[in-house]
Amino acid sequence: MTESIATIVDHTLLKPEATAADVAATIAEAAELGAYSVCLSPNVLPVEVPEGLKTAVVVGFPSGRHHSEVKAAEARLAASQGADELDMVIDVGAAIDGRYDAVEADVRAVREAAPDVVLKVIIESAALTDDQIVAVCKGAEAAGADFVKTSTGFHPAGGASEHAVALMRSTVGDRLGVKASGGIRTREAADAMVRAGASRLGLSSTRAIVEGAPSSSDY
Repeated sequence: MTESIATIVDHTLLKPEATAADVAATIAEAAELGAYSVCLSPNVLPVEVPEGLKTAVVVGFPSGRHHSEVKAAEARLAASQGADELDMVIDVGAAIDGRYDAVEADVRAVREAAPDVVLKVIIESAALTDDQIVAVCKGAEAAGADFVKTSTGFHPAGGASEHAVALMRSTVGDRLGVKASGGIRTREAADAMVRAGASRLGLSSTRAIVEGAPSSSDY
C-alpha cells in the first residue's frame, strides 16, 4: 500500500530558503517513510543518511542555463561528495530551438563527469511540444542517461502530466527510468503518474501522499 509508493519516491527539498535543520528533518522523514532517496541542493553535501537511503542532488538547477562545463564540474563535485544520483536540467531553450545536438552534448558532459552515478535528465516537459519531448528523450538516452524526468517544479509552464509521462515512457521503453515530478500533490495524482509509466516520483509532500491526504505543498 504505502510502501509501494514510498519506495519509488525521491523525497525532495529544494527550496532556496531551506536551513540545515530543514535538511536534517527531510532526511529523517525520508527514512521514516521508506523513501527511495532524498533529493537535495548540491551545497548541502556531504550529508549523512541512514543505511538504505540514497542521496540525489540537482545539477544546473533550476534554469538549466548553465555552461556544460559548469554542470559537469557541479556533477563531478557532487559525486565526489557522496551523491548517488544526479538530477540535471537541460537547456530548455536549446530544445525549443531544435538544437537537439546541443542538448545531447550537455547531457553527455555531465555523464562523462560523473560516470558512476545514476543520471536523471530534467526536460521541463510542460514547456515542450510532443515532438520536442520525444527528441530530447532520445538525445538523453544517446548521451547515457539513466532516467528522463518531467520537471523541476519551478517552471511557470507547470509540472508533470500523465500525457507527458506516457509519451516519455513510450519513447524510452524499458531502457530508461521515467521520473514524474512537479505539482504532484495527492495520492490519486501519484498513482496516475505510475499508471502512465513513471518508475520514480519526485515529491515534497511525501507524507501526505503516502497517507492519502491532499496537500497544497510543492517544491
